Amino acid sequence: MLIKPDQSCLIVIDMQERLVPAMQAPARTIKNTRLLIKTATRLSIPVMLTEQYPKGLGRTVPDIKTAADDLPVYEKVHFACMEDDEFAKAFRALNRKQAIITGMEAHICVMQTAVKLMDEGFEVFVVTDATSSRTLESEKACLDRLQAIGAGIVTTEMVVFEWLGQAGTPAFKELLPLIK
Repeated sequence: MLIKPDQSCLIVIDMQERLVPAMQAPARTIKNTRLLIKTATRLSIPVMLTEQYPKGLGRTVPDIKTAADDLPVYEKVHFACMEDDEFAKAFRALNRKQAIITGMEAHICVMQTAVKLMDEGFEVFVVTDATSSRTLESEKACLDRLQAIGAGIVTTEMVVFEWLGQAGTPAFKELLPLIK
């Protein structure tokens, strides 16, 4: 199945000040998440950001917050985003059947959110190069487990080009320099 712009939303999980520095490849994860946010915003695809216990882990890192502009940020204490009522209500109100997930940590909040969404019948795509854990082993175990249960394991460019659908459009021309 392909990712469809009119059926999907982007969920950016817990890219926070005290969490990001401990992750594998944080610069890559931030760069690719920024591209996904900019693409989603340009194509009017909903974007949701979360913060896990911001009092302890800090707020969303400035590079992501700037790209997200005035998009809502949902504070949470559960690892699975759908366990927090405010997030779950807002997500369901979008009436989208596909969730594109990026963030931290892959094997905790990303995985539990993905599994919960899949349990509820949503199509889930986890963006490998915009998702991270503290160790490569945890990240790989998460992606292997999610793939085994039916999540789509994708890259940033796969998502962007599936959202765009074709070359030559104004959106394609505008976003191409960001992709290169």
